[in-house]
Amino acid sequence: MGLFSRDKPKIKIQTTKKDGFSGWLKCTHCNELIHANELEQNSNCCPKCDYHYRLSTEDRIKSLSNPDTFEPLFNDLQPVDTLKFVDTEAYPKRLANAQEKSSSNEAVVVGTCYLDKHKIALGVLDFSFMGGSMGSVVGERLTRLIEHALQEQLPLIIVSTSGGARMQESILSLMQMAKTSGALAKLHEAQIPYISVLTNPTTGGVTASFASLGDIIVAEPNALICFAGPRVIEQTIGQQLPPGAQKSEFLLKHGMIDCIIKRHELKSKLAELVDFLKGNSEEGDAFSSQGSSKKNPLTNKN
Repeated sequence: MGLFSRDKPKIKIQTTKKDGFSGWLKCTHCNELIHANELEQNSNCCPKCDYHYRLSTEDRIKSLSNPDTFEPLFNDLQPVDTLKFVDTEAYPKRLANAQEKSSSNEAVVVGTCYLDKHKIALGVLDFSFMGGSMGSVVGERLTRLIEHALQEQLPLIIVSTSGGARMQESILSLMQMAKTSGALAKLHEAQIPYISVLTNPTTGGVTASFASLGDIIVAEPNALICFAGPRVIEQTIGQQLPPGAQKSEFLLKHGMIDCIIKRHELKSKLAELVDFLKGNSEEGDAFSSQGSSKKNPLTNKN
């Protein structure tokens, strides 16, 4: 056999590219390559820049509740097409498609669970279901959850991510803003703590109602929180918004939210806040002139 043999090489050469997902992703924030497994193990946060991607409803509940303690409520409430609404497709078809793509049958999951040592009422909006839009069932489930928290004297936590009111239900969806707000007013009168957690994005009628009515309002980093989006505002006023406007950090600076908490710390911090608020509620007044013997988790001061 000569030096320049024409024998076929021993190395197997792949002539066609295999289809399928390799697992590598490009972070939309820092443009670094990250692996899907690494992202999942890091609570869906970029390990390079800590950008917070959305969590599924199931993962969010797991991240905030003690294992196997979540008990769903009011799942029997299902949306209906009262207005016979049709845009590019009929509303029932949109609902069927959303239910097929999502693990939920509506844009919110509510129930009770344990957060550390405290039993709480928990509501989590699902952005994968029609953009987390608030229709009649979303408003009714949240209202019933608030009333359940009032009856059982449970602290309430609602995690919001939404595009706002559901246009396919028109005025019926807008009515949910008043209904949820009215229920929260009764909860406030009873001095039962309500903590609102804002995630990316929280917009429209959700921001304009229950999401902004918490005794304490916390947000994840770099979350878009607004009523109308930046593009709509810029087109309306004919001016550019300041850098970072409508993001968590901007809103914290201007007093709309109370604190920003990273996802890895969210469960422990919420447990501290519930402990603090419940303790003060039992003493009579969380903000009395006498103060409290407990440390404020937001300031680390009494």
